[in-house]
Amino acid sequence: MNHRDLTVGAALPEIAATTVRAEDIKLMALILRDPNPIHFDLDAVARAGLGDRAVNQGGSTMAYMMNHLAEWAGSRAAIRSMTCSFRGNVAAGDNVVTGGEITGVEQTAEGTVVRCDIWAEVVGGPRAITGSAAVVFPEV
Repeated sequence: MNHRDLTVGAALPEIAATTVRAEDIKLMALILRDPNPIHFDLDAVARAGLGDRAVNQGGSTMAYMMNHLAEWAGSRAAIRSMTCSFRGNVAAGDNVVTGGEITGVEQTAEGTVVRCDIWAEVVGGPRAITGSAAVVFPEV
């Protein structure tokens, strides 16, 4: 991923993160010991008024954004901070895309610190998560 256009207003390349699979949602619920039935019980999803598909964990959707930043910067260690606001659900079968826009660039002793607004959204649907991040590029 080309990260050389580090100017305010430049868009991060959008990345199609994944097609969310019900099996993965259920597996994450087991790994995390997440007892919320909307991740694995379709009757509970319907009773909650959330449709008819398992709902992805917010943290899993947030991880798509972290993976995006790590790929863009070339390393997970480059991510200095990240904040998120969970605004909508991602369900099994949804395609998720992540992106962002550079909002600030600062030269520091550590390197070039790039601040950006970031997001994850359902293709053809709403933004599920919005946030901001700071990423450092030591070699720039």
